[in-house]
Order: sequence, then structure tokens, then C-alpha cells
Amino acid sequence: MEKTNTDELPLAMNSTEKQETVCIFGTGDFGRSLGFKMLQCGYSVVFGSRNPQMSSLLPNGADVLSYPEAAKKSDIIIMAIHREHYDFLTELTEVLNGKILVDISNNLKINQYPQSNAEYLAQLVPGAHVVKAFNTVSAWALQSGALDASRQALLKKEDPFSTSSAWLSDSYVALGILGFFLFVLLGITSLPSVSNAVNWREFRFVQSKLGYLTLILCTAHTLVYGGKRFLSPSILRWCLPAAYILALIIPCTVLVIKFILILPCVDKTLTRIRQGWERNSSYS
Repeated sequence: MEKTNTDELPLAMNSTEKQETVCIFGTGDFGRSLGFKMLQCGYSVVFGSRNPQMSSLLPNGADVLSYPEAAKKSDIIIMAIHREHYDFLTELTEVLNGKILVDISNNLKINQYPQSNAEYLAQLVPGAHVVKAFNTVSAWALQSGALDASRQALLKKEDPFSTSSAWLSDSYVALGILGFFLFVLLGITSLPSVSNAVNWREFRFVQSKLGYLTLILCTAHTLVYGGKRFLSPSILRWCLPAAYILALIIPCTVLVIKFILILPCVDKTLTRIRQGWERNSSYS
């Protein structure tokens, strides 16, 4: 017996509270679609069918039983069958006594019968409470879901101090803002009208020290953007790295070389060379 998957697009629900069981008479399009949505909301669903062994395409997690067995499982029974097949309910009068029958049927024509389907159902099962519902909802709408922004999402509580969510997102935004600010400052300093107004030491400080600081902030901004996905093979499509990984090659190379150059043993030698130091040679 084939069953469809109910794991996709779950609706908001509280997993700590177990919902009651709902019985659906009928395994047609509307019955299956309604059962699918109820399972997503956390309800336990049982289907009633004339041939339980022949029923197929039912949602995963729902049981299918005969009409009497299914009716005993729940106090709420949704009648997802046509009026022409209501006659079998007379045999279930005792089982349906005191239960709530939800009539979802619509006639094909206006004034097709002298009485409404709900009135006819109430006459067949006088001991049950008959109500109307879902008369303006189609099976297609239940299967396809909402086409607007009103779709509910699974409620997921996150720790506001979680280092994998809040800290990374805040750091990503903060590094981006600081890096952009320093980029603007470097651009303004490069203007001839501004560069001519400062001395060489000030200009060198802005272009060198702040320049490397800007490079570090922007590189860190991109690293934080990748987060845990940075070295995850699952995000590499066609064995190619993401664009932000390729963008880090040059700045990371520059920072590594700069780190080597500022080491005391290397920086001291370079400083002496800038000051005119030369190795001893035969042409002293």
C-alpha cells in the first residue's frame, strides 16, 4: 500500500502536546488531502474505508480501517464521501451515537435534493451531532498549499546567545559596516584635494595602516559570511567552490605575506635595507 510523505512543509505545532485523533470516512482526493494537512498539524488520523486493503496513496502515518473500527477511534468523524453512499451509516447508528459528524459534501446542482445533505445525514444518524465545514475548500487547494505569504512555518526556538546564529550574524553585519566605512575613508583620502592637505606621514598612515585594517575587516566579513559552510563539501556544486571562497584567495595571500614581512627577524632586515644597509663586499 503506497503512502505519501508528510515530512515536507510542516505546519506550526507544539510537539510536546499530543493532539487528538480525527477519523475521516473516505479515501478520495479530499479525504487524503485533508488527512495530509491534519497530520502536518500533529493530529492522529485514521481513515475509514469500504476496502481498507485496497486503499492507496494515503499519507504516511495514517491508519486505514473499516468504517466501524475507524469510528471507534475518534469522536470527530469527517464525512468525505458523496451523499449517494450515506446509506451504510444506518448500520453504524450505535457506533456513531453522540459523535460529531462533519459534512463536507456539496451537491452538483442547486436544489438537487429537497433537503440539504446535512439534514439528510442527521436523519440517517439521529444520535450524532452534524455540522458543516470545508464546503468552500477544494482538494487541490489543500494539496498545493497556500500561494501567498500566509503559509505557516515550523516553530523553532533558538537560543538568542547561540554562537552559531546570533553571534555570527551580528559579527557579519558589524564587520561589513566597519569595512565599508574604512573603504570610504580611504577613497576620500585618495582625492587630490585631500591628499595635498595632509603631510606624508599622515597619508602613509591612512593608506598603509588603515588600508591593511580595511583588508582584514573585509576578509573577516567574508569568512564569517561562510560560517560553518565555508569548508562543507555539501555546498560545492559540480565540485566547484563558491564565489566567496574564490574571492578570499588574493586577500588571504596578501595578508599572509604581510604577516611574514612584519615578523621581527624580517622587519628588522628590511628596515636596515631601507636605511641604506648593504652587505660587505669586495667593493667596500
